[in-house]
Amino acid sequence: MKDSQVESPTASITTSDRLPRSASVVIIGGGIVGLTAALTLSERGVQVVVLEKGSVAGEQSSRNQGWIRKTSRAPADVPLAAASDRLWAGLAERVGSDVGYRQAGILFLAKSEAEMHVHEKWLQSVEQCDLDSRLLTLRDIDHLVPGGRGDWAGGIYTPSDGRAEPSLAAYAIARAARAKGAIILENCAVRSLVLSGSRVTGAVTEHGEIRSDAVLLAGGLWSRRFLGNLGVDLPTLPLTVSVARTAPMEGPTEIAVGGPDFSFRKHADGGFIVTQRSAVKAPITLDHLLIGQRYISSLKTQGRYLRVSIGREFFQDLALPRRWKPDARSPFERVRTKDPAIDQRAIGEAFAALSAAWPVFEQAEIVQTWAGTVDVTPDSTPVIDHVSSIPGLTVCTGFSGHGFGTSPTAGELAADLITGADPIIDPSPYRFGRFAAS
Repeated sequence: MKDSQVESPTASITTSDRLPRSASVVIIGGGIVGLTAALTLSERGVQVVVLEKGSVAGEQSSRNQGWIRKTSRAPADVPLAAASDRLWAGLAERVGSDVGYRQAGILFLAKSEAEMHVHEKWLQSVEQCDLDSRLLTLRDIDHLVPGGRGDWAGGIYTPSDGRAEPSLAAYAIARAARAKGAIILENCAVRSLVLSGSRVTGAVTEHGEIRSDAVLLAGGLWSRRFLGNLGVDLPTLPLTVSVARTAPMEGPTEIAVGGPDFSFRKHADGGFIVTQRSAVKAPITLDHLLIGQRYISSLKTQGRYLRVSIGREFFQDLALPRRWKPDARSPFERVRTKDPAIDQRAIGEAFAALSAAWPVFEQAEIVQTWAGTVDVTPDSTPVIDHVSSIPGLTVCTGFSGHGFGTSPTAGELAADLITGADPIIDPSPYRFGRFAAS
């Protein structure tokens, strides 16, 4: 295989170059979740300004794998994902542009009876969710994904799961939001909030202040540091995943497939997006030492996937301030875009395992590799809620690697909370207060 390494996929849109004096809602973070919230609010006639420290969708919104799934989600989290299916299906028409959405299904493989038991237990746990998920035999797998030679114990398949293209979706949403009146500024970091008493009355940016009745923090992996400077504790830790894209090639299926140590899904150009599912980099940072004990439960079930290390990332993180004044340069101006190192070893492992299972991938040519860092909460579930100690501040973050697939509903739910509209789904699983006793 030929490996031609390039940077993560990016695109650009026309954005504003002047900070307005005021807006009804200021959104911190120009990722896909913040952009979807901006689109929803703009469609409702709310004046919105999106402030992005770097470039729109420059971090995980353009670096993820593009999966849109309900499979293996916690039962309380399924309604968020299920509602997103409907919104993804209508998104291209809504934004007037292709987002690469295909409802082609997702299949997870099991190499042992113990892994099949995990799928069986999950299926039982979501019986009330009316999903189309079903267990598969090896014969079923050979029919759905032909040409394989893996001796699988079985699998689980959800036909209504799907995929979309990160390189298209966020930018299409941003353009649609601007067409509806939203203002989007790149290279405009928010340093802090303007408070009257304890209530939000605006935001302090590197280019000055903007007045606002409400602020939505959709800052992804940077949200913990932003809130920490305000005295608010949000427990999240960073994890990094490396991804590869192949040149267009004949493949076994349109279905996205997750194996024990690989995953693949069809790309819009005819290639495949491939990762090593059991190799997630976990470079130690100060936060691991400060709040790592909150993750003991998840480590018991997911710890075998982590590749823990301590090195350059620790000192880079330590060099970024955790407290700063509104008139001082913030961490978000020092690091405009988180661009982690690519784990070429993990990518090589993924293609070796994938080729052993489906020999057609032995001829795959890698044309692009990249890495992205996600923010993970102790229960792998996001926070979509008001911050009770700071009235006027709402948080929509901590998506633990699931933000792209659930972004249509997550952004709309955040807009509902800000405007007081009936929420699109029950927001209680995403309350901030669930971490209070952690």
